[in-house]
Amino acid sequence: MRIRVGKMRILVTGGAGFIGSALVRLLIGEGHQVLNVDKLTYAGNPASLADIATSPGYRFLQADIADRAAMDTALAGFRPQLVMHLAAESHVDRSINAAGGFIHSNILGTFTLLEAARHFWASQPASDRSEFRFLHVSTDEVFGSLGADGLFSETTPYDPSSPYSASKAASDHLVRAWGRTYGLPILVSNCSNNYGPRHFPEKLIPLNILNALEGKPLTVYGDGSNIRDWLFVEDHARALWLIATQGRVGETYTIGGRNEHSNLHVVERICALMDELAPKNHPHADLITFVADRPGHDHRYAIDAGKLEKELGWRAAESFDSGLRKTVEWYLANEAWWGPLRGGIYAGERLGIVT
Repeated sequence: MRIRVGKMRILVTGGAGFIGSALVRLLIGEGHQVLNVDKLTYAGNPASLADIATSPGYRFLQADIADRAAMDTALAGFRPQLVMHLAAESHVDRSINAAGGFIHSNILGTFTLLEAARHFWASQPASDRSEFRFLHVSTDEVFGSLGADGLFSETTPYDPSSPYSASKAASDHLVRAWGRTYGLPILVSNCSNNYGPRHFPEKLIPLNILNALEGKPLTVYGDGSNIRDWLFVEDHARALWLIATQGRVGETYTIGGRNEHSNLHVVERICALMDELAPKNHPHADLITFVADRPGHDHRYAIDAGKLEKELGWRAAESFDSGLRKTVEWYLANEAWWGPLRGGIYAGERLGIVT
């Protein structure tokens, strides 16, 4: 059953992160009330929400989703009709070096939030319970690696390869179990690789844009043949809203941009755009440097978004070329956003090396 979509109260976890902030900006732009619950770890950046920070419908709570008392208080005080759970540690390389934080946030945090949401939901009048939804936002990495053919779908078996993807797989299973055991009205989404403005500069695209700008090596793991399906972050935010409000309770929806490209091709496209938009006295492709591959590096991800497209009418608005151009242009114009991160939090050093 779809819920009635008027102006809603929506609790978003991880709303200062990359995908979360895009979602919060969308929701506030549509006139909804949003409580953003974010721990503000290294990748949580309030500057990503500067455009809507003073909006009357926006509230912020700095809290750990694994803190049950804080979650109970947030739910009781805000009384959301919808919980959209995006808070997670998400960088595979960091999970290889320090898995503990991923277990804490992605597994224990999801469990704690589920319990708080379940008790809040059960305490509401029957009419409010029928309209409540809990959307858990996950990744295609839980499915492992594809061969040369085929696509991930909602029925693909789980086969995680990294501490990150294993922790997200565990959280997916917890959410579905809380739906089946307790009747909590849950939905799950699994998305492909996101890209776009305001992405913390540790991931492939923003890292190499900034490295190119600074004339540093553009590092490509292995031979660069690993393939990802790229999804523009604002397209993802629109999909999440549709799933949360129009999706069928208990269902899973996979979200992909139908933009499969090898990592090497992505870096080469960044180089071409940088040659055009920020030219140097040599082609940026001269900076491409191949380095030892990541341990357990999945070779190919690709999403079949047919269910989402057919049931809910979603389509990606951005092609990879249009979205990448917007992304490069944004980073070139917004050093005030990325400069403090690059200078003080993460300077672009290699992560994910097993020692």
